[in-house]
Amino acid sequence: MNQIGIPDREGRAAGQPDLRRVDCDPDFWYPVAWSHELKPGKTIGARYAGQPIALVRPTEGDVFALEDRCAHRQVPLSKGQVKGQAVLCCYHGWAYGRSGRCIDVPYLGKGKLPNGVRTYPCREVGGLIFVFPGDPALAGSAPLPTLAQVANPGYKTRQFGPRVACHYSFMHENLMDMNHQFLHRRQMGRIRARLLGHDRGETFVEARYSFARTGTHQPLAEALIFGRHRDLKGREQPVEEVVTIRTDYPYQTLRIVDKDGDLIMDLWVAYVPQSADQRTTRAFGLLSVQRPKTPFLIDLIWPALGVFTNRIFEEDREVVELEQQAWDDQGADWNHEVFPVVNHLRALLARCGRPGGAGRPEARAPEISPAV
Repeated sequence: MNQIGIPDREGRAAGQPDLRRVDCDPDFWYPVAWSHELKPGKTIGARYAGQPIALVRPTEGDVFALEDRCAHRQVPLSKGQVKGQAVLCCYHGWAYGRSGRCIDVPYLGKGKLPNGVRTYPCREVGGLIFVFPGDPALAGSAPLPTLAQVANPGYKTRQFGPRVACHYSFMHENLMDMNHQFLHRRQMGRIRARLLGHDRGETFVEARYSFARTGTHQPLAEALIFGRHRDLKGREQPVEEVVTIRTDYPYQTLRIVDKDGDLIMDLWVAYVPQSADQRTTRAFGLLSVQRPKTPFLIDLIWPALGVFTNRIFEEDREVVELEQQAWDDQGADWNHEVFPVVNHLRALLARCGRPGGAGRPEARAPEISPAV
């Protein structure tokens, strides 16, 4: 029997926790909104693992983050009005400063003010608003991640932030495992991944791949972005770029370098749980593409890149949501994983995460038909 009391199947190590019952470690900086979503003098609501967060941007000064519940009647502060360095609840006008303290109740004296609300350490960088949802005493020593090539003028960066109805771990596995390129055959043609090597440590897993094209057809969008691959008249064509995918818990990156070692594409992404059971996720991604030597060429191909990457992601979204549905139906993780890189990744996510389970369906053994 395993840790959650159901029979083990081959492919799942005995005693290992069900990865879909492991929560993200909150003691990291997580993006919860794009900078452009929060206008000066306004507030918006965001979430981390069921925690409602009000993001407030005064007309002057930095963004700050508060629990999105007024201490009075629990009405969302994100529905309120920004006034100076405070936000006023939309219901009775209770005012909260950036420290979370209640600084004014219009019908009470200053000596009778109630307690305030929780405040979250908050930083804004690279077009993203980050909060630290864990122990605030650790926020000062926790580094912010490197955000692709956002600050590099030699690259153009695209933002994407879709919501996906699945546990964050499915997203990590999907990107790390390049053997799933068969799923994208309509968008990328027929290609085969080749694992060049992988590394792992206490807080990271990295895999390096090259690819071989097994058909003569290369979609136009891919050719515009990554260059034309040679036609070997139906024979397998080696693709010279090297793709490195790395999970540095809790973030993930994908980098593509050409045969000369130049970085041509750099992707950074964070998967932020939205619901308390962490079975819904919002991805915040930054995709940086090297600007070609020809002026304005990147602007011409940019719409094609958007269409191409959107189609790829929609295929990934559908399949990871199907994985989540299978987990929901079975009440446990019955994945029979055989790829060592993904098994190392699963171990990393389980080791670095926190025991969860709130709101999950009870685990059950699979139904077994009687022998005849």
